[in-house]
Formats: sequence, structure tokens, C-alpha cells
Amino acid sequence: MDAGLKRELEEKVYAGDRLTREDGIALYESDDLAWLGGLAHHVRTQKNGDVVHFNVNRHLNMTNVCAASCAYCSFQRKPGEKDAYTMRIEEAVRLAKQMEGENLTELHIVNGLHPTLPWRYYPRSLKALKEALPNVSLKCFTATEIQWFEKISGLSASEILDELIDAGLESLTGGGAEIFDWEVRRHIVDHECHWEDWSRIHRLAHSKGLKTPSTMLYGHIEEPRHRVDHVLRLRELQDETGGFQVFIPLRYQHDFHDSRDGKVRNRLQARTTMATGAEALKTFAVSRLLFDNVPHVKVFWVMHGLATAQLALNHGADDMDGSVVEYKITHDADNFGTPDKLTRDDILDLIRDAGFRPVERNTRYEVIREYPGPDADRREAPQPMRL
Repeated sequence: MDAGLKRELEEKVYAGDRLTREDGIALYESDDLAWLGGLAHHVRTQKNGDVVHFNVNRHLNMTNVCAASCAYCSFQRKPGEKDAYTMRIEEAVRLAKQMEGENLTELHIVNGLHPTLPWRYYPRSLKALKEALPNVSLKCFTATEIQWFEKISGLSASEILDELIDAGLESLTGGGAEIFDWEVRRHIVDHECHWEDWSRIHRLAHSKGLKTPSTMLYGHIEEPRHRVDHVLRLRELQDETGGFQVFIPLRYQHDFHDSRDGKVRNRLQARTTMATGAEALKTFAVSRLLFDNVPHVKVFWVMHGLATAQLALNHGADDMDGSVVEYKITHDADNFGTPDKLTRDDILDLIRDAGFRPVERNTRYEVIREYPGPDADRREAPQPMRL
């Protein structure tokens, strides 16, 4: 990047001016990661100070049976396959109750698109879970699942959301976004929910008072220009609704172990390499700089590793997600090098070790508890990046 363009971009960022598509592509073309990180850290500090948010959550996947066969997904199974499962509602409640310890505040539920489960299973599940865990927020279902519910029920997304909210739904999840540009999407997604429906459903959710996350799956066959396009679509929708609380870049995962039945379901890995740590940090930085109207950027440590997750806090991220247990959707976390669980104390240590002040939040980003930051009197105490 020539010095003149670099100065121009710096001036726009420090003036708070909105960056353009061309600016985003230029930022991705820069090989000066320290400079990019500094700009993104400035923006995250302006929005969130020295705080890193986290919550105490658990993931529950009630079925892995799915009508779709998305190219990147190793989670899905077909009916009758080995390892295919579908929980009875009573079983889901029992497992959720086992997760209740440590002052759990959020249950995160994503499922396969089950071809034969009736629509009523889903609101009944939420109602039973809410009755069992009245103080736990239910963050459930992707826009892809909501569109599937339209298909199997004959109801509109508006009617479906109303029923789910009545049953206890407090937020959708951000999944199903992957990459919106059709040039890429047609090669990786095997269902009917694309940008038009994904945005329609989140727009509806926002109109009903729900706050939702947004995501992007990066590091597979897409190019930086597709990432820029993805963020700008979300930014435009956020201008309209204001309903996105957080943006979550998700690093595409290779399989790190063979499935028990020997089938390779992740069909992308033969033609891709995972994003490096440096590419991940660049993606966080550019996303933070482009997505100027969303308050938070989250690093999902399960998909990035603990060291990269800590570094992302100096490259635009201000949220480390939560104390996830048994994350099944993309890979076996242990074989990727991350634990399958972090306790509250683990997360506090990671945030302080990166030089930030931990703040526990709920699903709506309301503060539950603020914790002391690193000990400033210690010579070796870490500190956030200086601007």
C-alpha cells in the first residue's frame, strides 16, 4: 500500500468517516498487520474501552439429522446413518439441566434441518427448556432453520417467530450466513436460505424486538472481496434495523479426525487450506473497521485457538464468547488444540493475560458483573495495545 493511501485511510478512521468497499479491499491488500491492528484497536477502544465481554453459556444440539449436505459441514447426518441422533424433548431438558451449574446465563441451540420432525417439536422444546431453566436466556435457531420451519409448517416466518418468542426465544443465532455472495455460496451451501431470506428473517426478528448476532464463515474458497461484500450487506441492514449486537467472524475448519463411519463430509478441505493466524487477525481488524454501526466484535475461541483469540482482542474484538461445552458443529475442539470447556475463571485469566478488563454479560449485552483487570503494579502485567 502506498504511503498516500495509507494516510488517507488513517485519516478516515480517526475522523470516524465510513469506509467504502474500495477501502475494505485496500485494507485486506495491506501486509502491515501491526498498522491494521492499531487502527482496529483504536475503533474498539472508542466503542468499548479496555473491556472484554464474555458470558457463561452452553451449546445444545438436539439433532444432527439434516436434509442438507453443505460442503463445509461435518456435523450433519442422514436418517439411519451411524451417529445420527434426535433427542426427545425430555432428554434435551435433562441435558440442559446438567449444564445449569456455574450460574449459566445462556443456552445456545442449533440443529440440523430434520426432514421428518414436526414443527411443533421446536416451540414445545423451548417451552419445556424455559420452564426448566427460567433464568437462562434461550438463543436458538439460525435463519436457515426458521426458513425450514416455514417449509414444514406452512406458516410465515412472522408467525413462527411469534410462537417461538411466546415459548421463550430471546435471540436467534447468527448462523447460516457463511458467505452471502452467490459466486461463492453456490459452491458451499446446500439449502434454500440465501441472503434474501437470511436478511428477511433477521429484519423480522429485529422488528419484533429481538437483538441478534451476525456471522461470516471465512478462510475457505472465498476471496477478501467476498468478505468485504458480506460485511457491507450486513452494515446496510444494520443501518435499517439497528438489531445486530455483534459480528462474529468464524474461521472455517478442516476435519482433524476421521468420522466413526469413515465418511468425509467436509468436501471443501481437499481444495482449501485453513486461514492462518495472521489472516484471522487481519479479518478481525478489517471487519471492525468496516462494520462501524455494530457495537461488538466477538472472537469465538473454539474456532480460533486461545492464543489467536487473545491476539484478536488487540485487533478489533471485544468479546470472547463464553464457557462453551462440547461444541459439535465444526470440529472436535481437542484435536484443534483448544479445550472443549473454559470455566469462568479460565476466561477471566485469558482476558487479564491479554491485558484487558473482563465484564460478564447476558445475551442482550447487559452487564452482569464487572471484574478487576490486570494488576497494574506488576512490572510483567500485560497491557492493551497502546494507540
